[in-house]
Amino acid sequence: MTAPLTADAHEYGLVGDGTADDGPALRKLVDALGDATAGDGRPRTVRVPAGRYVIRDQPVLWRSGVSLVGAGRGATCFALTNPGAPTQPVPLAWFTTAQHGAGPDHPVADVTFAHFEIDGSGVETEEYEVLAKGLGLQYVLRGRFSDLWIHDTAATGFGCDFLQDTVVEGVLAERCGRQDPGEKMGGAGIGIGVGGWGPVERLAVTDCTARGNGTNGIFLELQQDDWVPPRGIRITACHAEDNRYGISDWGADGLLVTGCTMLGNHVAGFDVSAQGTTSVGGRGGLVTGCLVDGNAGDGIALGNTPGPYGFHGNRVGGNGRYGYWQHNLAGGDQEPATDIVLESNDIHDNALDGIRVDAPLHEPAILGNRIRGNGRRAAPEARGGGEGVHCGPLSLTDERADWLPGGHRGKELTIGGEPGGAEATADGTAVVAPEAGVEVTAVVTDNTATRLTLAPPAPRSRHRVAGRHPRSRHRLPPPGLPRPARRSHGRRRGHPPVRARQPRPGRRAPPHPGPRGVDRVPGHLDRRPGLRQRLQRQRLGVDPLRLGAERRTLARQRGVTRMPRVLRVLRVLGVAARVVPGPRHRQGARSASTAIRAAVPITASAAGSTAAVWAVRVKTATA
Repeated sequence: MTAPLTADAHEYGLVGDGTADDGPALRKLVDALGDATAGDGRPRTVRVPAGRYVIRDQPVLWRSGVSLVGAGRGATCFALTNPGAPTQPVPLAWFTTAQHGAGPDHPVADVTFAHFEIDGSGVETEEYEVLAKGLGLQYVLRGRFSDLWIHDTAATGFGCDFLQDTVVEGVLAERCGRQDPGEKMGGAGIGIGVGGWGPVERLAVTDCTARGNGTNGIFLELQQDDWVPPRGIRITACHAEDNRYGISDWGADGLLVTGCTMLGNHVAGFDVSAQGTTSVGGRGGLVTGCLVDGNAGDGIALGNTPGPYGFHGNRVGGNGRYGYWQHNLAGGDQEPATDIVLESNDIHDNALDGIRVDAPLHEPAILGNRIRGNGRRAAPEARGGGEGVHCGPLSLTDERADWLPGGHRGKELTIGGEPGGAEATADGTAVVAPEAGVEVTAVVTDNTATRLTLAPPAPRSRHRVAGRHPRSRHRLPPPGLPRPARRSHGRRRGHPPVRARQPRPGRRAPPHPGPRGVDRVPGHLDRRPGLRQRLQRQRLGVDPLRLGAERRTLARQRGVTRMPRVLRVLRVLGVAARVVPGPRHRQGARSASTAIRAAVPITASAAGSTAAVWAVRVKTATA
């Protein structure tokens, strides 16, 4: 047939009545237009009028040069179903390496997908299938994905990998990863595999929203561990809410995240770790001007990265654990992270420490931050029930309570577990009921003297608090230890020795301990003596950092100690901090709730010590 440059879908057999299977007609049309484009090199466009187009049991193999443009979100809808093929994933469009031989020399090029909706609620596979996406393309060249609404897919909603010279803008992904329990690959709103094009992938993700998805809102993942993490990827003005993780960097290099909001996510707002397919964390990224607020877990979680990574001008507040948490997961990179920078951030009102360091750092810079009001989780254990207790969908009110405002932030509220507990409903969720004994749990995001505000249930959770059963029994744990982070690799319990890191070309290695280990220990920051050191020398007549045995008692009596210089600086600035440089030099924290808490070695070369420590400007935390 003749292939026009613009084809009306109705003229080529698509019906759009919500009943007829439009898949065969669309596949035939895409093949015809793809053949025409291959013949004359002129891209074609399929215009799809408003309607509900059913794609049943078989996806559409996409072709280069063929674009799909609808009449707008909610007007043009592609409904994916697989009633006749329960083992078959049915993305609207797919083109992959494993099934179709996609690669850098065989991409799908010059395509646009714009102005339509994908409804994946009709796809149900017998087991979780990572390919049960809304869109599943690999090796896209000069692509554009604009104004799309993708929702209720069994796996990732927008699941396209290896995007070169491509723009993803205005994509709304909701409730995707419907069959993912939160521990499988995929299951995200927007999930993009990287590394297939080499060291540079030019990709912009702009003005996208990801809400209520099974794992990540938006994430980048290196697909093979022997590939070079690519540069050239930007995420700008995006919003991630009510996902397990908001935005995650699991293997990019130099990722730029700018002007994004990460709110109400269940494990972390922004995550860098080894949780991806290849257990490779991101590195070289910059996060600027973002709002990371009200997440049930951590605000920013960073680990398994060699560095560098920078966070500048962000607001990180009201999170249920730490504002910033440096840690490593088992199975990923364990070497000290180099050149971690936290500058000009507002870190406030988090449940535990504002900044928590549980993994080694080399030449960090923490400067110009405003750190205040952290350590909010200070209320004691509490129990209640009976008259005056009311449960809402995202709240619990106990009129007889007298809680410390904000003191239960980040705690896990338990309702039921005894007569007066909860019961299961027909849809598999749980509601509070006085005659059942099922426990229902929810995370407290904030509280007043009598009211607890609860985080929405985690995606795919079967436990929800309904608002029609009063007098519910409930209990809140003591402040104690942090609520465990729910991570696939689990939290590291200790810090075993790691292999020494080879310095990069042009960079000095960390100083090694000399024959007199007490003079140079891990955590010691060398620099030219300043005013305080010169005054100490005048008082003692010796270098206080190289005291002889006969002078040490006198030095301690006069308040000159051989504690690591980073600890002295922080204490001079009024920061309650703890730095543990080694087994022979341990200093305890002065407060249970701190602005900055470091429990591992922090090292710097002589050239980097000024930026690493002396530029610190923070305020003491308040409970």
